[in-house]
Order: sequence, then structure tokens, then C-alpha cells
Amino acid sequence: MTAPRLRHLGDAARGTRIIASFRTADAGPSAAPGTCGLFGLLGIATIIAATQLTGCGSLTPPATTAPSPPAERSYFSVDNEAQTQEMVLYALGLLDTGYRFGGRNPEAGLDCSGMVAYIVEKISGRRLPHNAAQIAERTRPIDIDALQPGDLVFFNTMQRRYSHMGIYIGDGRFIHAPSSRGAVRVERLDNRYFKPRFDGARTLLAAN
Repeated sequence: MTAPRLRHLGDAARGTRIIASFRTADAGPSAAPGTCGLFGLLGIATIIAATQLTGCGSLTPPATTAPSPPAERSYFSVDNEAQTQEMVLYALGLLDTGYRFGGRNPEAGLDCSGMVAYIVEKISGRRLPHNAAQIAERTRPIDIDALQPGDLVFFNTMQRRYSHMGIYIGDGRFIHAPSSRGAVRVERLDNRYFKPRFDGARTLLAAN
């Protein structure tokens, strides 16, 4: 039998004894008719209420735990702005390098994500995945108005998000390794082909 159940049985027993004592008092010869009975019932009600309040007060309220704040997401980044500037210079040095699907070095040829991953590794010693969508997932989003040289730009060129990418070099231009005409080259973001297919920008710099 649980503790609350035992406590209520004890309360009931005490109430029974109290009622019996008041009945005995009512039976006395000096009691006015109905007076002791009335006071007795009021006393019983007060005692029972007190025991019930005592029982409620003894219950320990359940402990509550405040929700933990969400962890801040960690994005891939290079060390500093100097490295993103160096990425631009390195990319310009790859102009006219031949395109090759799956290629990630200039000797064998480059595709769009292979070119970016190759340059980042050469500059920072850190590796990005050889996949444009995965690079977009691991790098910090920024608004197009916040683009700085060395940031990354993404396009939907295959009816699939982040299916093409390049490196922003400033003045509304980016460098990339397209499959068409098969060589690394510079394009404008407002190009009639790329503008409607623009799919977001990322930075390789950590947030301040």
C-alpha cells in the first residue's frame, strides 16, 4: 500500500475518534440542544481540512529542467581573409585549364567542385568534398550583396540545387570550370544564362 493511501487511512481513523468524542460530549446533561453538535461538526471540518492541506503540502512538486539552447553550427572555414584573396589569384592561374568530369587536379583536368576543392586544399591544407551540393552544405551562407572575392557562388544548372559552382572574384564576376567549351573561364553573375540559375552564396570565412 502506498504512503499516500496509508496517510489517508490514518486521517480517517483520527476523524472517527474525534467524531466519537464529540458524540460523547453531545450526550452530556449540560449541553444545550444542538449546540455541541454544531460546534463539533465545525471542529471536525476544520481538522479534516487541515489534515488534507498538510497532505497536499507534503507532496514534492516535479522537478523541471530548462531546455538547453541549440548548439551553434560549425561551418568549414579557412584561417583568414588573406587565404580567400589567395584563392582568387590561384584560380586565375588556372584559366584555360581543360574540363574533365570528376577531375580535381590541373594535370588531369578539373570540374567545377574539383577546381574549388583543389584550390582550397592548396591554400589552406584543408579538404572540401568533391561535390558542389556537399560544399554548399558545409559552408556558411551569405547574401549575394555580401559577396567578397574568394567567396563561393552556386547555380542550379541541372534542375538540381547546387549542381554547379564557382569562385567569386569581384566586380560581379566569378571563375569556374564549365563542361561547355571545356575550360576554366570567367563569367558574369548577370549573364543571361547564370542569373536566373543563381542558387546562393557561401563564404569560407568564419563568422565574427
